Amino acid sequence: MLRDKAITLLDGLQAISLDREVRCVTLSTGVKLGYDKLLFATGASARQLTCDGGERALSLRTVHDAARIYDIAQPGTKVVIVGAGLIGLELAAVLVARGVDVSVLEYAPVALGRNVPRPLAQRIVDRHVSEGSHIFCGVEVDSITAGHVVLADGRMLAANLVVAAIGVAPRTGLAAVAGLAIENGVCVNDNLCTDDPHVFAAGDCASVQRGGIRQRFETWQNAQIQGDIAGRNMAGGQHAFDGPVWFWSDQFDLGLQGVGQTNGAVFATRKVDNDAEVLFYVNEASQLVGAVGLGRGNAIAKDIKLAQKLIEAGVSIVAEHLNDPDINLKTLLKPATTA
Repeated sequence: MLRDKAITLLDGLQAISLDREVRCVTLSTGVKLGYDKLLFATGASARQLTCDGGERALSLRTVHDAARIYDIAQPGTKVVIVGAGLIGLELAAVLVARGVDVSVLEYAPVALGRNVPRPLAQRIVDRHVSEGSHIFCGVEVDSITAGHVVLADGRMLAANLVVAAIGVAPRTGLAAVAGLAIENGVCVNDNLCTDDPHVFAAGDCASVQRGGIRQRFETWQNAQIQGDIAGRNMAGGQHAFDGPVWFWSDQFDLGLQGVGQTNGAVFATRKVDNDAEVLFYVNEASQLVGAVGLGRGNAIAKDIKLAQKLIEAGVSIVAEHLNDPDINLKTLLKPATTA
């Protein structure tokens, strides 16, 4: 397919320097490639533990990482996961279902505190505990030895394997050396262009301005959308990245999905079938800006998809309409589509 599109893939090589003045990239082989437009799609790397023995912990970032963890974490083994975010708990769910004795350690006072509302996060944690996971919040890892994780309070946890699930850092080394602006990633405008009109960035490494701060969106949909927009703009377009970003996570048979800005006060809560619920968030103009839900399987998938359309349409919302599960969210789109 790449050949049909006149795309040349140079696999196994590294870009080691970038000269923006002459628009040239030097590869690890010494070959120099000129460009009219350049895209940074360098992604992110898993953060490493900095405690004594932190190098003993594995990361979960690639398919090879997953295979290695799965090979070691046999039924009956003891695995300690450092980090109770979405990735850490997804891994815990898979391993517990396999018969592994799993302990999850979280430095923050609560699990999933970064991007999941407290009521939904607690439901997920309760489900993990009921399935046999051991979750410890408000703890700090002092060191990792052969066979144990030592906590700052002196407690020791036996471990055949330790996995660090403490987030990722954008790969910005080459961009920084080349003199591009770096702030929580490679800084880009709404067109995903850097301060150099010939250089763009997209995906996990790209930092966009949202709500007065620089943000990155670490989801596959964001990488897909930003890659498409950056490519079009590199070819002469003027397309803006401004839509809400969708994410999901499966925790046992619970499906978590969210879209847009899901922080601040909850505006409305919709109860759906099978104990599922969706929380909604609005701005000062009562326009929907975010929604996040949890339920068995895909119970909340339809409502989240419709919420995304409502966000994109900029529709003003009243809480009663969102709270009432008998009101189809699709009907709330009509004022926007008929305007």
